Amino acid sequence: MSAEPAVAPLHIPSETGPLQQVVVHTPGEEMALVSPENAEELLFDDILFVEEAREEHATLVRLFQAAVGRDDAVLQVTALLHEAFDADEARTAFVDGLIERMPYRNFEAYESELKGLDADGLLRFATTGQAPFPVTALPTPNLMFTRDLSAVVGGHVLLSHAATAARAPESVIMETIYAHHPRFDEVRENVIELPDDVSFEGGDLLVVDERVVLIGQSERTSLGGVLAAARELLERTSVEHVIMVNLPKARYCMHLDTVFTFADPETCVVFPPIIEDAQDHTFVIEAVDGDTSDLRLRPRRTLREALEDVTGRTYSFVKCGGDDPVRQRREQWTDGANLFAIRPGLVVGYDRNRATYDALRAEGFHVVDAESFLDFYGDTAPSSDARIAVRLSGNELSRGRGGPRCMTMPLARTA
Repeated sequence: MSAEPAVAPLHIPSETGPLQQVVVHTPGEEMALVSPENAEELLFDDILFVEEAREEHATLVRLFQAAVGRDDAVLQVTALLHEAFDADEARTAFVDGLIERMPYRNFEAYESELKGLDADGLLRFATTGQAPFPVTALPTPNLMFTRDLSAVVGGHVLLSHAATAARAPESVIMETIYAHHPRFDEVRENVIELPDDVSFEGGDLLVVDERVVLIGQSERTSLGGVLAAARELLERTSVEHVIMVNLPKARYCMHLDTVFTFADPETCVVFPPIIEDAQDHTFVIEAVDGDTSDLRLRPRRTLREALEDVTGRTYSFVKCGGDDPVRQRREQWTDGANLFAIRPGLVVGYDRNRATYDALRAEGFHVVDAESFLDFYGDTAPSSDARIAVRLSGNELSRGRGGPRCMTMPLARTA
């Protein structure tokens, strides 16, 4: 690995700029606590074989480290939280945040005990809900989907407001990290908190370029969340246009990135029934005469029309599942449209979505499995002009209803 200088704490100019640093969470003890009795409450449709899921996730981490070529390319969210917990005030703030965000859990009854835990004990409570006293809490297996915890736009970060009770502790985890981890000392003023009465999750936000972002109004992000996020971005960043996509309020398309992601700046993988076939669900949000208190929503017939309108570029849409409507639905369910771009033209998705990979191959991508990629390139990143679609074995990870983009929260990319 290279000994390059530290990267900027926050810098995301686009979805596909070369990755420098990303936050992930490898499934751990908390995932083993999902059972048939609590799976629905914890938002899981199935129970993962944890050991195999960890192996699959470890391959994803190795892929990032090899392609980025930095020792600090991949950060674990639990390591960041543990390091933040070294400070007494961070542990106190975390407990206070849980009490405020989750009054129905009655954490205040054990406030002194929780605040008396050391960093190891409080981290275990944060992830598993288990403590050496009879407090009632749930594990956080959805922590694996770090994308939803926040969204970096340029040099700013939007903190998520989880739409479900099961994910509320994760919002407190990220608030604690950004507020107390030394890594973010220089950018604390760039952390954007949304109003308490809206919901917003990071899987609904995609950064097209420094002027344009997409936000889905979805099962997990409310209209109020879209407008609040748009207002903050238009006022505090270089963003000039926010494209809102009104999605069906359904689990199969819970976030925008489950039906639309970027493979390179002008190539997108899309779920046709929502992105191409449905119409009149897209709006361009702009500030009127630069006044963010006065937002204008311009309707557009399709997302493609809105993108081409505000960017002046032409886009190629690759169909998740290919041309067969049944394959489209099957592969969208197993995250065929949820690709993660390591750099322009280098993407990773799940191996099982073969029709999607066939469509990428027809678009000029070389398709290779993750282990072959790692064996061939080792610690040397491939040339920047190679178009490669990497197939990650994700038979267990995909059962959690989230793909490689869902499992990654980039902090920094180059322009």
